Amino acid sequence: MRKVVFAFNFTADGYCGHTDMVPDEELHEYFTSVLRNASVLLYGRTTYQLMVPYWPDIARNQSETEAENEFARVFDSLDMIVFSTTLKDAGRTRTRIVRANVEEEVLALKQRPGKDILVGSLSIASQLSERGLIDEYHFVVHPVVAGRGPRLFETVRPQERLRLDFTGSQTFHSGVVALHYKKHT
Repeated sequence: MRKVVFAFNFTADGYCGHTDMVPDEELHEYFTSVLRNASVLLYGRTTYQLMVPYWPDIARNQSETEAENEFARVFDSLDMIVFSTTLKDAGRTRTRIVRANVEEEVLALKQRPGKDILVGSLSIASQLSERGLIDEYHFVVHPVVAGRGPRLFETVRPQERLRLDFTGSQTFHSGVVALHYKKHT
């Protein structure tokens, strides 16, 4: 059965705003390796619109660093599902808009063949965590105190404490630390 993996950037004080991160070659290489293990990305509308068309444009133009260009190519090669009740057009042929229940869609995806199912939105991750459907977490912590921004579980809180098993970490030259956990069994 396919795994559901949540991988996301956080500041040291637990916020997730995209403007407070420390993007560099190592970080892009790390996320490229995470993407390579997936065949589908799940987004809410807001995060999807932050990522698309930005990364597909870079994949097409190859206009950034080697690591960013490679991230863009791998990102653009994946199927995507956007959970939204308001988005009319995804603007990308390999993207499907789903207006149905997140839990039902993910349970159906897990039964199909393929690589990991990668979650790239806080709102979707919160809903799936609350239902115990995320198998692995990659918390990438940046050496920044933001003091503001969105947080995981801001709108949906787990009914029970989520116990995770630590499986490893990676420290980058920038001071970013990637923490990898699996759902406790």
